[in-house]
Amino acid sequence: MTGRRELPAGRRTVSGQERLARAALTRIGEPGEVLVGRWLAELGPEETWRALRADRPLPGAGAERREGLRLRTRTADPEKDLAAVARAGGRFVCPGDPEWPGQLDDLGTAGPVGLWLRGAPSLRFLALRSVAVVGARACTDYGAYVAADIGGALSERGWTVVSGAAHGIDGAAHRGVLATGGATVAVLACGVDVGYPAAHRELLDRVAESGLVAAELPPGSHPTRRRFLERNRVIAALTRGTVVVEAALRSGSLVTARRARDLGRHVMGVPGPVTSGLSQGVHRLLRDEATLVSDAEEIIELTGEMGELAGDRDEPAVPRDLLAPPTARVLDALPSGVPCTPEEVAEGACTSVRSALARLNELHALGFVERVGQRWRTAHRAGRPPGARGAQD
Repeated sequence: MTGRRELPAGRRTVSGQERLARAALTRIGEPGEVLVGRWLAELGPEETWRALRADRPLPGAGAERREGLRLRTRTADPEKDLAAVARAGGRFVCPGDPEWPGQLDDLGTAGPVGLWLRGAPSLRFLALRSVAVVGARACTDYGAYVAADIGGALSERGWTVVSGAAHGIDGAAHRGVLATGGATVAVLACGVDVGYPAAHRELLDRVAESGLVAAELPPGSHPTRRRFLERNRVIAALTRGTVVVEAALRSGSLVTARRARDLGRHVMGVPGPVTSGLSQGVHRLLRDEATLVSDAEEIIELTGEMGELAGDRDEPAVPRDLLAPPTARVLDALPSGVPCTPEEVAEGACTSVRSALARLNELHALGFVERVGQRWRTAHRAGRPPGARGAQD
């Protein structure tokens, strides 16, 4: 199943020194930095941390990069960062911890060094059945409604909604989950204690009460444009699929969708008005590579287990739909508002006069037709409102 990987048997435990080293590296490197990922793979976190502190040359780092690393290493204080996140009610988890979601390893050397978390639940368990819901910051009322509705419906079915806590679609998806009492995960491009955007500090506190606030950056870190973009790869990797609700052609949410596609996750889009600029990005996504979805059931059908199918969607029945076919043909044979003889109705319905009369009496009892002397016409009553058309319905 895409987006899901079970914890390997006998996974090693993480030593205190490795945790300190990884915590330090989250302050020294940038999220998604492949160079740091290579050092971790080749040297390990503790040796990389020792080499940086000793100012020893590391493979692939030029003179300017080494100078930048030297400056950051001087100010790195992992013990202080770990204490700060603990005061905020959080923790630092890294590969090897039982709580670490194995699907993040799909990012390879661009994967997170570790994740800073605020909230009580296990990240691994929340991520097992999770979907990303992302979209435009300056969304329409339609987009906000759809995102909240999808978020709440997914939560009611036992799914975790992951998003970025931004204005617009992200915030609406989180609120939809919280309205049902469910758990949601907000992945930030800053420290978990920073509360960005500022207007969402209360929302982030509510997210942390039942779910998780997660970040690659240590406490106190502030967002940058690049960090927002790299945050999207974590959202994509953490979940089984990404749903885009409203996005302009250059929306950052499309970056999340492309990351999800590259990782082999499901990519989904919710269509909107063709006249809206905020639908253009989603519509292009749908045309090129995404699956159209309109509600939580269709999302679960794509991302869930075998047999989790969306229910049939029958068209809403109206009284006319309940008529037996021979009776419906007689009703169709009556032109709107024009009285007809039984013979004319029988000819129009291609049946006998006797059968036409029987059906007309049935329709009369149901309020569909009325008698005008020896003729019959459609009635402005049950099943046919005034102004309704007859045989052309």
